[in-house]
Parts: sequence; structure tokens; C-alpha cells
Amino acid sequence: MAKRDYYEVLGVERDAADREIAKAYRKLAVKFHPDSNPGDEEASQNFKEAAEAYEVLSDQEKRGRYDRHGHAGMNSGSQFGSAEDIFAAFGEMFGGGGGGGGGGGMFGDLFGGGGSRSRRGNDVRANVTLALEEAAKGVNKTLKFKRNHSCDTCDGSGSAPGSQPEHCQQCGGRGQVLQSAGILRVQTTCPVCRGAGQIIVDPCGNCRGQGQVNKTVELDVSIPAGVDDGMRVRLSGEGEASTSGGSPGDCYVFISVKQHKLFHRDGENLILQMPISYTQAALGAEIEVPTLNGPDKFKITPGTQSGEVFKLSGRGMPNPQGGRTGDLLVQTYIETPKKISPEQKELLRKLAQLEEIEVLPERKNFLQRLTEYFGSTEN
Repeated sequence: MAKRDYYEVLGVERDAADREIAKAYRKLAVKFHPDSNPGDEEASQNFKEAAEAYEVLSDQEKRGRYDRHGHAGMNSGSQFGSAEDIFAAFGEMFGGGGGGGGGGGMFGDLFGGGGSRSRRGNDVRANVTLALEEAAKGVNKTLKFKRNHSCDTCDGSGSAPGSQPEHCQQCGGRGQVLQSAGILRVQTTCPVCRGAGQIIVDPCGNCRGQGQVNKTVELDVSIPAGVDDGMRVRLSGEGEASTSGGSPGDCYVFISVKQHKLFHRDGENLILQMPISYTQAALGAEIEVPTLNGPDKFKITPGTQSGEVFKLSGRGMPNPQGGRTGDLLVQTYIETPKKISPEQKELLRKLAQLEEIEVLPERKNFLQRLTEYFGSTEN
């Protein structure tokens, strides 16, 4: 009998995304699962057929080969000889490991397999505030924050020394209870032991039966150069301990960068508003410009206008991912003095007289447009 097209088997289009393919396979796996169809050979074959289609279409290399050559491009025969082979191959995609019989992961939740599971510890948050100079160069910081630790008195069991927890009678120590839903048996968390599978009868006096105590910890963290406000650094395994034998959570360090007195940050670039005098703008000058690495010489060209922007390459912020360093953008503005000396007044009056005779091009153009505007309103 000729094999059906794998896309047809899963009921998806040929351009379906990986997520759609996985969703379609889960749906068919539940529909044709052996526990839902005892003794039904056709359902068993459909179950294997769906697994074979998913095994190919979920692998980019195999899927590409199948798209080009069809079944001829695949190895002959299915790798799945039984339902147990399918559970072993795809158990993790349903949230758990493989296994025989009723299966694991999603299959265990639906059909009664598995038991109470270890859960990962909670993640914790720590905050750090940096100066712009620290963010630019990278820095090591010692953080202080609180997190839950396994209780030393009871070794995390929650029971007083010499005492042992008892199996939960409600769920038989499995942490889960079964509820019938038609042909399916749905597993839910036990309401008595809350999934622990056991009940503390003599609580530890130090942790009050929680198995954990809250402590303040100090942690050294290396902040990479170029971080920006709102970014975070992940410290793997530095979160809270698990209450059920799982791996610890992570610590996320949230970064705040203080506003600088001179520089405004725009991505990897820094912006500096630099005041210059009228004479510097008109005649040009060599000035000192502040940068994060100290003062730098910079030439103002004659005739510089207020608001003009000059670029100092590579004087900005480094890229935290290792890209090019940003630039320092110097925006000039002409500062008009509020108080001037008598000598300065005399020189400016002479300059004003010259300006009446030699009107600059931009001002001359504006005066012409102004005359034309008022002339048009009078008509």
C-alpha cells in the first residue's frame, strides 16, 4: 500500500510552520493513542503514521529532503516498531521524558502515567545602578539580595529532625489525582498535598515546614561593557532552591544607568550639546570637547551655524554584543552673552554698522521673502 503524503497525514499545508506541525501531531497523538483505542489496529497504525510524519517534518534537513524527493528521499521503513518507541522519541515535546506503558509527558498527564515531578526553583531579581562611565567600560559589582535556601535543620524536607513526612492518602503519594473525561482520564494536581505527594505531620521549627528559609546573599557579577538602561544579565543557577529536588532557578540582574550631566545616550551614540561663542562660530576655533575618555581636541570650522552637528567617530558607547563602538555627536549652539563690557559694546556697534552695509546671504534672502509677503497682503 502506497504511503500517504506526510503533510496530508498531519493535515497541514506544505508551507506550515514548525509550531503548526507540532500542534497537528499532538492532536492526532491524543486522538489515536492506544489507551483511547484499545484493540483498534487501525488507530494504532494511524498513531504510528502520524509519528512517522512528524519525525520527518519536524527535522529541517529531513523535511527539505522530503520536499525535494518525496518518500524516495527517505530511508525505507519506519523507525517506530511500537507505541513505546514513539513515547521514547517524542516524550519530551509533551513536557516530560519517554517511558513505556501509558507513556510520559503529555501522554502520562492524559492517561494516568507518571507521578509527582520535581520542579525548578524560582527565579529571583536583583537591581544594580551604574554611572554612564561604568556602563561604557564594564564593571564588577557585588550585589546583595534575598532568596530562599534549603533549610539546614531539616535538609529541605520540611519535617522536624527525626520525623518523616507521610504519603498523601488522597493521591497515594503520586501528587496527582485522576478525573474521568469521557474516554480520557485527566490528571490534575492533588488538592490535599498540592502536588508534593506527601504531607508534613511534624513541621520543622526553623522553616515551619516549608523546607526553605530566606537569607540575604552577596554575589559578584560582571557587567559587560555597553549595557543600556533596562537591560538584564542572567546568572544561571543563582536563583532559589527547588522545593522538590529540581534544579535551582536563575538570578536576573536588572540594570539602571544614571542620567549623565553632559551626555545623552541614543543607542550606541552619545550626544553632547556644546556651547560656542559668536566669534568662534564666525571665525572658527580649536576647542576641547569632553568625552568619556577625557578631553579631545576638535576644530570648529568658520561659519558654523547654531544647531550644526559634528561627529567624533568611535567616541560613543561600545556594543554589548561586540559590534562597532558608537560615535560622539557634538551639537553646537551659539551662546549670546547677557552682560558685555563697554569695549565689547563698541566693537559690536561697529560690527552692526558693517552688517547694515553687507547683508549676509541668508538674511538677505529672508528680507526679500518678507517684503514679498507683506506686499502680497496689501493687495
